[in-house]
Amino acid sequence: MTSPITTSSLPEELAPVPATAAPAHAVALVAEVQPFPIAVAGAELEQLAHRLIATRWPHRETAADQGPALDEIRALCDHWATDYDWRRAERFINETGSYRTEIDGMGVHFLHARSPEPDAMPLLLCHGWPGSILEFRHLVGPLTDPVAHGGRAEDAFDVVVPSMPGFGFSDQPVTTGWGASRVADAWIELMRRLGYHDWVAQGGDWGSSVVDAISRRNPAGLRGIHTNLPLVFPTEAEVRDATPDEQRMIAAAQRYRATLDGYAREQATRPQTIGYSLADSPAGLAAWIYTLFQDVTDSGGRPETVIDRDEILDDIMMYWLPNTGASSARLYWEAERDVSGAQVIGAVPAANPVPAGFSIFPGEAVQASRRWVERRYTTVLHYRQHERGGHFAALEQPAALTDDIRTTFRALR
Repeated sequence: MTSPITTSSLPEELAPVPATAAPAHAVALVAEVQPFPIAVAGAELEQLAHRLIATRWPHRETAADQGPALDEIRALCDHWATDYDWRRAERFINETGSYRTEIDGMGVHFLHARSPEPDAMPLLLCHGWPGSILEFRHLVGPLTDPVAHGGRAEDAFDVVVPSMPGFGFSDQPVTTGWGASRVADAWIELMRRLGYHDWVAQGGDWGSSVVDAISRRNPAGLRGIHTNLPLVFPTEAEVRDATPDEQRMIAAAQRYRATLDGYAREQATRPQTIGYSLADSPAGLAAWIYTLFQDVTDSGGRPETVIDRDEILDDIMMYWLPNTGASSARLYWEAERDVSGAQVIGAVPAANPVPAGFSIFPGEAVQASRRWVERRYTTVLHYRQHERGGHFAALEQPAALTDDIRTTFRALR
């Protein structure tokens, strides 16, 4: 067993600095939970800049559909090397509340922000790939302190945002078995350990898989869930009976599987192969992740028009600094073998009894109609199709997602 704040899987320069005076957001901690302020050494950031400047670039693409254009990635990496400031993200992590604990032998890093409202509802926020805890940066303030952001005190949440094993500043698994189902068990324990007896959960991407797995365990205290990527796959009968809007959803999913999911197939079959490039080349890592921002945001292939360029780089840094390109990719490999969490495509699973809400964004590859959802969930608290937004909803449309989260869980308070 390792210490609750072990840094054995992190580079030495990312080790936590000693805690000073407790910040205003400090929470009463149980013995197993410890503050974990992030302080990346300046030398690490300088080395990154040198690597970027020394990048050996490929020749220009010969067609527009071959991946991110050379000029786009060069411009992103030039900015990364010369003008980008990591310390902004670092301050957000530390000021929000940065902690570590050990669950099931795995060191877990998480953000924990308490609301000033005494009756706040505990909310677990779950990221996916290539997301991170920083994906929720624009949600934390409005969710924890709605009055300060034009909302109502009765909509306040205490927010917990963990990094999955193999992601961010959590430990990297050294054995197999850490799929979404095991992560779900870990997050149930995390909420119990933090003293939350009644709570709700939200997720997108792999976070949706984790939240779905949590709900199907229906642990004591879980009140409801919300997702912006519904794990709803139409049956052959539903495809035949599809409305025009449902046909559009089916076509979007088919296009994604036919032309955009090459990264997923690589990571599901040979994550270690791509892992060498992701660990050694910041430009390669940037291109690998930027592809997703380009393909599944509601931006017409220009993600910087809907997400600040520095926030895209903040997300990439959550993979570069702790060297989690390979370890995070293995989640796809694990999913191929996670029988306990597998869903049979084309079959309707047993109805989920946990109350649920859904946000459907037009740029998301996987969407579901209300009637598809209602066949799979006993109680649908909220369902909304948005006019704008994509896969990275918390970054693209934070106000809309915040409103949907508040609306979904309002009936459960």
